[in-house]
Amino acid sequence: MQREKLSRRTVLAAATGCAVAGTGVATVGGALDDDGIDAETAEDALSRDSFSIRAGTDQETTVYVTTAPIDGPTAVVVGGIHGNEVAGYEAAREIADWRIDAGTCVTIPEANAIAVEQGTRSGDDWTDLNRQFPEGEPPRTALAEAIWDVIVEYDADVVVDLHESTGIYAGDPVDGVGQAIFHSGGSNAVETARASAEYATENYVDDPGLAFETGPFSGPNTEPSGLLVHKAARDLDADAYLVETLSSGVDLETRIRWHLAITEGLLDDALFEDEPDNGHDPDVDEDAEEKDEASEEAPDDGNGADDANDDSDDGDEDAPIAEIRPEPETGAELTLEPGQTVTLDATCSRPRAGDLVDFEWDVGGTGEFDEAGETFDVTAGDNGRETVTLRVADDAGRTGTASITLSTD
Repeated sequence: MQREKLSRRTVLAAATGCAVAGTGVATVGGALDDDGIDAETAEDALSRDSFSIRAGTDQETTVYVTTAPIDGPTAVVVGGIHGNEVAGYEAAREIADWRIDAGTCVTIPEANAIAVEQGTRSGDDWTDLNRQFPEGEPPRTALAEAIWDVIVEYDADVVVDLHESTGIYAGDPVDGVGQAIFHSGGSNAVETARASAEYATENYVDDPGLAFETGPFSGPNTEPSGLLVHKAARDLDADAYLVETLSSGVDLETRIRWHLAITEGLLDDALFEDEPDNGHDPDVDEDAEEKDEASEEAPDDGNGADDANDDSDDGDEDAPIAEIRPEPETGAELTLEPGQTVTLDATCSRPRAGDLVDFEWDVGGTGEFDEAGETFDVTAGDNGRETVTLRVADDAGRTGTASITLSTD
């Protein structure tokens, strides 16, 4: 694995006799946490490294490694596999700075740096990075191989992959996978996912309709396949989790908070001596009522595990509902032969108030809606994937979007 060391902080605990077990909530500036440990001392007791993978290429991204002076399991947290799933990679950036009590936390906040920069699901090659990790085989792309090399090198005991979806999981991934934790097999992973979902729902979710659910991974040789967490669980016997939050109609700060709370719950037994209180640096706001206004978000080009994508811009409860039905009808991802043409039908879209007046299409996640019409014919390219986004507008100017992915993989 190509590895370029950027920085390192030495371990002081052995010399000072500070055990840092149960650091609890600490404040900067020399104040003591609940266990009487100075925050600066707790921080200095950690080793912090960072290095680049795919260095020198346009896929270059940074891996952050935090090691506690107490031996323990290794957890790997990944964000940004899909570049338009903003809360996942924003949360991973914060997790990279967390203080831990034991073990090692490896974080890759922007796994697909090109897609994150562009705000699109995939990078320039239209390849879905989260389909490039076949079980029992080498990863299919250079970037996937570099990410997998990190997980193997650090011998991950736990892997957490952070994502978002525009639909809510209700037992059927076709309708959406948001507000869910998907887990590997084994009683420990099942119970950890359940407890984390319950904790996040009780403490950070006001709307009962947004309660977090849990579900098992799909079986081997079934779709979707090639997911990072599936490979981690089945090739390395790691406890693995795919976390999905709802991206539509919920402000970004709230979604980040959900990811942080869930991840801390999933890593409780691995990295924290005491019961987590979401106060490890950086702090997760415990008052779920105090939610910020919606922050700037990347364009919606399809989220989650290729779920059906209908969305309402800005969370406006009167915004129209966009929906795409391909002919022939199928799920949110179409697998086509190169040169095959498919008709996308938007007439199933509907207003919540008023009437629909505009139907516009963006091909390739460019942000330019330069095609119009209630139906749209698209021809698949020679290889890879291409996202088509529909935007509908009502007579009051409110808009809603939906996306579908054309695949020739």
